[in-house]
Amino acid sequence: MKLFKSIILSVAGLMTFASCTDWLDVNEDPNTPAQAAVSVKTLLPWIQYHLAYATGAHGYRSQFICQAFTATSRTHRDGCSAQWEATSSLSTTSYQQFFVGAGPNLVDMYDKAIASEAWHYAGAAKLLKAYGFLLMADMYGEMPYFEANSISPHPKYDTGETIYTESLKDIDEAIEQFGKTQALGQPALSEGDSWNGGNIDKWVKMAYLLKARTINQMSKKSAYYDPETILDCLNKAQQSIDDDTYIECQDIRESSKDFISTDPMQTNYNWNQTYNGNRHITLPTKWLVDLLTDFDNKGIEDPRADKIIAWRQFSENGTKIWKRGAGVDMQSDVRIPNGMANFISRKEGGWNPSIDTRASDSIYVGIYAGSVGVYSTPNIFYRAIDNWYPSSGNVYVRPNSPYLWATYAEACFIKAEVLFKQSKKTEAFNAYKDGIKANIDELNKMLTIWTGDAAYTDCPSMGQMEQVKIDEFLNGAIGTASDITLEKIMSQKFIAMLYSTVNWNDMRRHDYKNYMGWQMPYEYSVNAASLKGIPQGKQWRRIKQCSHEINYNADQLRAIQPNYNDDDIWTYPVWWDSAD
Repeated sequence: MKLFKSIILSVAGLMTFASCTDWLDVNEDPNTPAQAAVSVKTLLPWIQYHLAYATGAHGYRSQFICQAFTATSRTHRDGCSAQWEATSSLSTTSYQQFFVGAGPNLVDMYDKAIASEAWHYAGAAKLLKAYGFLLMADMYGEMPYFEANSISPHPKYDTGETIYTESLKDIDEAIEQFGKTQALGQPALSEGDSWNGGNIDKWVKMAYLLKARTINQMSKKSAYYDPETILDCLNKAQQSIDDDTYIECQDIRESSKDFISTDPMQTNYNWNQTYNGNRHITLPTKWLVDLLTDFDNKGIEDPRADKIIAWRQFSENGTKIWKRGAGVDMQSDVRIPNGMANFISRKEGGWNPSIDTRASDSIYVGIYAGSVGVYSTPNIFYRAIDNWYPSSGNVYVRPNSPYLWATYAEACFIKAEVLFKQSKKTEAFNAYKDGIKANIDELNKMLTIWTGDAAYTDCPSMGQMEQVKIDEFLNGAIGTASDITLEKIMSQKFIAMLYSTVNWNDMRRHDYKNYMGWQMPYEYSVNAASLKGIPQGKQWRRIKQCSHEINYNADQLRAIQPNYNDDDIWTYPVWWDSAD
């Protein structure tokens, strides 16, 4: 892993892309890409990019395990995950983005920051390190921590417990460093921070939210789970959506691509998972659509439904109309044996199926968007060519959608869960309701990106949510303090955290219970490949280590996890997922 450091620093020193995003212009001498020439303000935005990509990739892909989404194909990576067929295609991207793109440079940024008393960069290094190693522990269970960036080509592994406890120390140090005054002449955090513009208050709130999330994640570990500490952290975390950390994304032409994943570098991380070959195949499940359209059987639709379920334009008797997609029932055999039809737009209007016998699949609308910068579409509706009928994507999966990194909504739902477990139902309900409202407000803020543009006026996916519908939902659909349940809290948190890594962590932590209407996919029980990786009676609990570790560090891996290469390694709980 030490080798990765010299590789990535050389690349960072050489990149001098022309862009309206400042961090893509390294502002260092490209003829001297030596480690010493790369400043902390140059390292930080690149670390942020690769860490966010690692998180975004796993967050997006894990939603198929969670049954929020499925795919038309049963053999594609995401289509396999939707039927609980575990595949090695899930194992590499996040690992590479963190260990090659972010992790090694965190050490250099921290060391340089400490030496020069650039305390805020030291704090950023420690906090981002905690995010990254917690992600690795959540995915793989075990990972080198102390020797991850050592000179050894075969670093020793550390347990999930070690990674969690050390990451909590890193978070505490980050908070301490953010409280210091930097030495004169050191770059302000704003010069390198591509997320919060150098706003120290937002970084501190981000740190306290991560600490609360991490301790709450250990709810099965009595020695570490501390409700009062969680609540104290939340009092110091986000207090409104104005405190949120949004990663701004752009849909522009760019000459550069991510050297690890060869993706555009300024587009949304969710969109990046769809744009290259996956765009036609992703569909919402009936479970997600039911949550959004009739939560708790109250007959009141969630105002977010129009923004999360994708729309497509059709021609009916020569009139163009928008239709919202239906959810695929994963409790049925609808995808068996050969998957479902993709729909191809035609110049004369309407949509033709890729499988002639599956014309009825036209009720399903794929969740993908266009791109001015990448596809040269006239706007972010997807069209194969200009005059073909458009698809909307959803609010989270557009190239210029902000990526929600740390939110007030999450803080509210963590608080609601903790208070509910303390039998404080009124306080829990208030936090639960605040979390729902916060997410609605967060999405409405995102939706302002397309407000006022005539191209988007007619599509229901684009406009902001109406206050009357918001009020109707909050006052009539989500229940009251007297009937609040953990199932309601976790189901609404799932909607608010859609595409986040938190969702699969929570589902595992709750043993796939406490989610309203959730069931295992039917296809799992009749698919031999699914049953081989996740035998009957077991559940999906981790991601198998990637081939780099299996091929080049097998001895160290075997020493800590003897079953690392077994067919059913996917069912071995990570550390925090095993009850005392």
